[in-house]
Amino acid sequence: MQTHINLMSFSTILIDWYLKNKRELPWRNTTNPYHIWLSEIILQQTRVNQGLPYFESFTSNFPSINDLANATEDEVLKLWQGLGYYSRARNLHATAKFISANLNGIFPKQYDEIIKLKGIGPYTAAAIASFAYKEQVAVVDGNVFRVISRYFGIFDDISTSKTRNVFQDLANELICKSNPDLFNQAIMDFGATQCTPKNPDCLNCVFQENCFAFRNQKTTELPVKLGKTKVSNRYFNFIIYKDKSDFTIIEQRVEKGIWQNLFQFPLIETTESVDLKNIKSLINESFQNIIKLNQTEIIHKLSHQKLHINFWELEVDEISNENKISIEDLNTFAFPIVLSNFIKSHYEI
Repeated sequence: MQTHINLMSFSTILIDWYLKNKRELPWRNTTNPYHIWLSEIILQQTRVNQGLPYFESFTSNFPSINDLANATEDEVLKLWQGLGYYSRARNLHATAKFISANLNGIFPKQYDEIIKLKGIGPYTAAAIASFAYKEQVAVVDGNVFRVISRYFGIFDDISTSKTRNVFQDLANELICKSNPDLFNQAIMDFGATQCTPKNPDCLNCVFQENCFAFRNQKTTELPVKLGKTKVSNRYFNFIIYKDKSDFTIIEQRVEKGIWQNLFQFPLIETTESVDLKNIKSLINESFQNIIKLNQTEIIHKLSHQKLHINFWELEVDEISNENKISIEDLNTFAFPIVLSNFIKSHYEI
């Protein structure tokens, strides 16, 4: 790691670049901690272009923390539908209710208090504390790991807590004491638009002269992340009951894990992909006919799982189940995005 870098110069150059190149985003024109918190939760694992409509929808439907707290979980999950990682939405709702009930609807003002809230980790707490209250605490996310590791030539494995602490300490040294909010916005934007994971724009980089990775042709090797996520395969067969009156059955996933509290069709999970003969043998009730609705198996990738999905329509005389609903009302429920997309395309609702 190179040690001769002028830390103040790094901060000055970075902020100067940001003021000339920053992206205009609605949550950057406010110090409202609720809006900043909302934007940070939405943008976790989500691109800005994808997250922007959700931010606008949430602030329109729930203008304040108290409005969000007073919403039902189903309303929150329905509005979140399509973003994935639904635990973010559940934690967002739970924290809003906590702030409303216990803090008079007022968001905490210090990092040490903000980080105690459910669903808020060091990065999000630092973002809120610096953007809303100008507290001198640096954000460290994937963008920051990339910029700092390349510039300073740090080859430690960023998947370890020890290395994360090293980066946090260095970022706290680098942060501009008078404008911590600008510094944090700048380093995140720089990593997202200039020092990108693939094909960074090194030839037009303001740090080109002193960047370790550029000078030593190590850009593709940094940052170092040795820990690999193991991906498991799961096989989902959704059974869509349909009677003569176009009623069907849905159920809510209540167990912890993926899609908690979202709705789905009755599910048969198997250890491998199954054909028509196999699925018939797994249905322990009478029916008139069964057909596969998707021609090819649908693959839906999550962070730790790869889902192999098929939809089977089961024709029956009449559905007496208390959970039956009209097919045309399916779009009023919060489904996982892969089910929601199927419903929209197949039933045209």
